Amino acid sequence: MNSGDTAWIMVATALVLFMTLPGLALFYGGLVRARNVLSVFMQCYAIACLMSILWLAVGYSIAFGGGGGGGGVWGGIWGGLGKAFLTGVTADSLAGTLPEVLFFAFQMTFAIITPALIVGAYVERIGFGFVLLFSGLWMVLVYAPVVHWIWGGGFLADGGIFGATGARDFAGGIVVHETAGLAALLVAFFLGPRRDRTKPPHNPGFVMIGAAMLWVGWFGFNGGSQLAADGGAAMALAVTHISAAAASLTWAFWERWKYGKASLVGIVTGTIAGLASITPASGFVGPVEALVIGGIAGILCQEAVNLIRNRIKLDDTLDVFAVHGVGGIFGTLMIAAFGAGSWAAQLGSLAIVGLFTVAMTTILIKLCAAITPLRVDAETETTGLDLAAHGERAYDHVS
Repeated sequence: MNSGDTAWIMVATALVLFMTLPGLALFYGGLVRARNVLSVFMQCYAIACLMSILWLAVGYSIAFGGGGGGGGVWGGIWGGLGKAFLTGVTADSLAGTLPEVLFFAFQMTFAIITPALIVGAYVERIGFGFVLLFSGLWMVLVYAPVVHWIWGGGFLADGGIFGATGARDFAGGIVVHETAGLAALLVAFFLGPRRDRTKPPHNPGFVMIGAAMLWVGWFGFNGGSQLAADGGAAMALAVTHISAAAASLTWAFWERWKYGKASLVGIVTGTIAGLASITPASGFVGPVEALVIGGIAGILCQEAVNLIRNRIKLDDTLDVFAVHGVGGIFGTLMIAAFGAGSWAAQLGSLAIVGLFTVAMTTILIKLCAAITPLRVDAETETTGLDLAAHGERAYDHVS
């Protein structure tokens, strides 16, 4: 065990949890109507709690329970249940230079935020029971296996089906952002659009505060993925910041050029686009490459928002796929573009994970909708989920 590495990853674990609670909750909560803000907070908070228990029970074992390249075909796909409930893991067990229980906790925060990202696609009209059932099953049956494939020594990692150079995904362009983005798109499709899509965000200040918390927390997300307190972690942190800053500016510039004004919600959405895009590449590129990735991402993701929202007219309410999905896929491809990974492994892994995510997510949506209502009734949607579903109200006067 290395005490410096351990201290840093303890901090990084707290930072990644901070991204969901309260960062993502405020970012998403500010973007909805006043009558639904508490429902978004409730969804993010409940998902964080449920994913923590499920990660302990089976998720960690499926993702990192062994098998890998030495476990044959099955081991390359599924980590097994040998470490369910941290069986055999003690305070003295090591994962590299870290206590394994700390590695478990760090990866748990990723398992929390990934299904929480999907919340943005279905706010203001979804059943709370469906949120919990779907999120739990999706994390265990979609997210955890994909983690094993790429980070747990599975068949997409080095030595797998793409040979010595497997998929390069430093902190989650494929594992987190592609999977969550595609799942968000599918939930939005099956759920259908909101009955009233005309209202603006009720609190842009919340959105900015939440985005700022996400930006700070992302240093743990990307820097912590080095799993060491060294120069690699420092570089990952630095390029993360550069990409976020560049994307914020290009988003604002592009918005002003097209519409005449640069908005607060727009510039902070650009921040998230830059952060999502640098995530897979943050361990493989330097500051100049990060500047390029972020600069392109601010425009690319904004155009993806316009395509999905205004042309396809799919109500992915808070643009999860356009920002996280497109950003994560773009950053994953830029690894190959800058020569830090092979095109075959990057494209192949994106395709395999994408097809698996689409198929499994569709099955889970249908299954969960057969057990608990997918969508609330018209009266609940009009009244707002805060009062109708949770018996509380954020403000005395709501809209």
